[in-house]
Amino acid sequence: MEYYFSTKKMCVGYQKRPLIKDIEIGLKKGDILTLIGPNGAGKSTILKSIAKQLELISGVVYLDKQSLSQMSGTELSRKMAVVLTDKLKTEMMTCEEVVATGRYPYTGHFGILSKEDYRMVEEAMELVHVTEIKDRDYTQISDGQRQRVMLARAICQEPEIIILDEPTSYLDVKYKLEFLSILQEMRRKKGLTVIMSLHELELAARVADKILCVNGAYVDRFGTPEEIFVPGYINQLFGIASGCFDEENSNMELEAIREDAKVFVIAGGGTGRNAYRRLQREGIAFIAGILFENDVDYPVAKALAAEVIGTEAFEPIPEEVLERAKQKIDACERVVCCKEKFGTLEVANGALLAYAQAAGKRIETKVIV
Repeated sequence: MEYYFSTKKMCVGYQKRPLIKDIEIGLKKGDILTLIGPNGAGKSTILKSIAKQLELISGVVYLDKQSLSQMSGTELSRKMAVVLTDKLKTEMMTCEEVVATGRYPYTGHFGILSKEDYRMVEEAMELVHVTEIKDRDYTQISDGQRQRVMLARAICQEPEIIILDEPTSYLDVKYKLEFLSILQEMRRKKGLTVIMSLHELELAARVADKILCVNGAYVDRFGTPEEIFVPGYINQLFGIASGCFDEENSNMELEAIREDAKVFVIAGGGTGRNAYRRLQREGIAFIAGILFENDVDYPVAKALAAEVIGTEAFEPIPEEVLERAKQKIDACERVVCCKEKFGTLEVANGALLAYAQAAGKRIETKVIV
């Protein structure tokens, strides 16, 4: 397969000392690649090497079938835009003037912007919602605003490929979603290829076509989100010892309370997650049940509960599972019921609540979160 962007035996590092070896990447035009991995694993080093800000130790980087080492600075700047975490040094420049520097690859030796250049600047600033601060000193705005200004600068450069190091770090949830939506739209309409590092794993799982997993001296995996986010892998990659990350649902949960449980939670259909998390925050161990294994409450319960009484999806709850749940309720002091009514397949959970009431257990039916 022919790739628009690829690397062959790429080795990156500092001062000719190898850090990560044998990096092999292949992207089609319009692909979005995200780099994930622990802090200090080398994600920024890879991005800087691709952007020619660091010299390769060995190997080759190809862009549109041409080696980057054979491209002039002007040729590369017309194809590639770069937004790294390094602070841009500006002297009394407005935000609009900073964005306008993205047009310099097209202005010739004198750096004079045309009407078309100014139109591109204006459009890019509108796209990331920084038009209202265009006349403000770039050094006097917030980190989040600076991040969006730099994104506008990259967009108005009209690149074919964009390199981004933690582009969502200083953005609130509104601007994170807007920015990623912009990238997807530019990829669909203009074939923009994106290579970026992200800390937000749930965003990486949703936006990326390919994911590169970096773990210190080597690339651990390269593949689609479906190939990367498999049970247990993210916990292994990041060395998670306290709490867990659920790859299937992109849920991150704190560590369960490891004590004898005195609370039984009856939930299902998403009604129990807040109760589970409230109990964990309060340091209270609990048992969750009876939950179907495909229930949205199930993965959170698996992470936070001392024990989960589960059952096969799409089937009535077996009598033996109900009896096991009753035995657990016998050992508990109170029951938290998060459901107001029970569906056809949940008759057993209704019976379980009735059993707890008949046994004189303290019942909490309104969960305050």
